[in-house]
Amino acid sequence: MNKPTSPRGGPLHGVRVVEFAGLGPAPFACMLLADMGADVVRIDRPDAPPIDARDIVNRGRRTVALDLKSPEDVARALELARHAELLVEGFRPGVMERLGLGPTTVHACNPGLVYGRMTGWGQYGPLAQAAGHDINYIALAGALSLIGPSNGAPVPPLNLVGDYGGGSLYLVMGLLAGLLHARTTGQGQVVDAAICDGVLSLLSNNMTHRMQGRFRDQRGSNMLDGGAPYYTTYETADGRYVSIGPIEPRFFQALCRELELPESLASLQNDPSHWPALHAAIGNALRRQPLAHWCARLEGTDVCFAPVLTPPEAARHPHIVARRGFIQVDGVEHTAPAPRFSVTPGTISQGPTAARWPADEVLDGWQLSRAQPCQ
Repeated sequence: MNKPTSPRGGPLHGVRVVEFAGLGPAPFACMLLADMGADVVRIDRPDAPPIDARDIVNRGRRTVALDLKSPEDVARALELARHAELLVEGFRPGVMERLGLGPTTVHACNPGLVYGRMTGWGQYGPLAQAAGHDINYIALAGALSLIGPSNGAPVPPLNLVGDYGGGSLYLVMGLLAGLLHARTTGQGQVVDAAICDGVLSLLSNNMTHRMQGRFRDQRGSNMLDGGAPYYTTYETADGRYVSIGPIEPRFFQALCRELELPESLASLQNDPSHWPALHAAIGNALRRQPLAHWCARLEGTDVCFAPVLTPPEAARHPHIVARRGFIQVDGVEHTAPAPRFSVTPGTISQGPTAARWPADEVLDGWQLSRAQPCQ
């Protein structure tokens, strides 16, 4: 087998991460770490199916096949953790402890390790052991009730709000904060990243509006949930959709001018009693022309406009192309690393690969001694 490759550059260059293979937010968090230069080594089951080259969330890391029911392989996993700075697992509470790889055991070998735990409900609480998915976590946290039309059922926003917003991004933030603390003090810790907790945090601004009396507990009736005529989507003459969001009065006035609406309507922007009339006026104006017309007329102006594109269309849009939002790796289209760094840009070190690396070879690649194995 060729010598293992490792990520080059990036703000996390040199940070070693052990990832226990799972689904959803934990792998996505590790993709973000790998994109920023971390050397992520994933531990997967020997009988796990090969990774598809199109499974771009699993890019940028090597995989080690270990049977965690085998004491010998558990010892190998512990040895990898001993030489890492970050560990990520997404099992139900107690699973890692039963495998002999819980935080107490790992910290006895590596006191400075930041141990990231990704779950839906958290490590404790009445629901900690219950199964669930994104839709359940955002429902209980109160977010799902706010999304959807006023005259219909709540609409799941894919799994962006829970798995990735309240889950992956909060896990990465916690890991990096823990890493900064560990490098300063030598003390590691456990990051209990629960999707439900993260979604509650994401609702902070909504909570502020509610306490200030600026939010109605009826979806589709507020400024940011499609209720306001100036922050929603409208159909065009060819059955496509556009988004508009001119919250600021001067931007809304610009929209009214571009749509050739009566000047009197601009002053009614923030009066909910006139919202039905504004909805109708804006909708009627936008339905007179196809999507291409409105893109040519409104894109790049201050009316806060964008066409509603499919993902393939987005990949071809001039703005996305200019910022290289998609990158070809081994003939597979990948989303580009984000955010962008001026000095240490993130990179995709390699696409997803079905290759498996021996644990000893990974440690050799890290150029570390295994003379004193962790007990």
